[in-house]
Amino acid sequence: MHPGVGKTLRRLRPVAEWHGQRLLRRHFGAAVMARLHEAIRGAERRHLGEIVIAVEAAAPPHLRDSRLRALEVFGRLCVWDTAQATGVLLYLLLADHKIEIVADRGVTARVDDAVWPRICVMLRDRFQAGRYEEGVLEALAAIDAELLRAWPASPGEANAEELPDGPVIL
Repeated sequence: MHPGVGKTLRRLRPVAEWHGQRLLRRHFGAAVMARLHEAIRGAERRHLGEIVIAVEAAAPPHLRDSRLRALEVFGRLCVWDTAQATGVLLYLLLADHKIEIVADRGVTARVDDAVWPRICVMLRDRFQAGRYEEGVLEALAAIDAELLRAWPASPGEANAEELPDGPVIL
């Protein structure tokens, strides 16, 4: 890397962090978070999967790579801690315009890996159009459809609600 590049990136980082905070306040207020909470709750009634949405304004200084950060958040939020390994994390890194989906081993055994990048692209397109809530709800519906196909609840069987339904702001 050219010596001046690191210096430029350090100067631009506060601008990106400010931008991420602005997007967080503008598009993920209390009313939107409540609607996402209800959407997750409704989705999880139909299957045995657990969906977690994590929204972060800007990545912490120790970890700038969005995929590695999503894996860290997956562990920190214990998305892996379900009886049948059916947790899925939708991670949104607003400042860097990054979207990651991390699925537990039970889900990856039953869902094609190509599904997740398609959902991320669709969500990124909605974000670029300024349709944040609509995009997250569509992504949630797509994740729900995959979990319903892979881990449907039997008649009378209820999801154990192993993880909280409310989206998390980091």
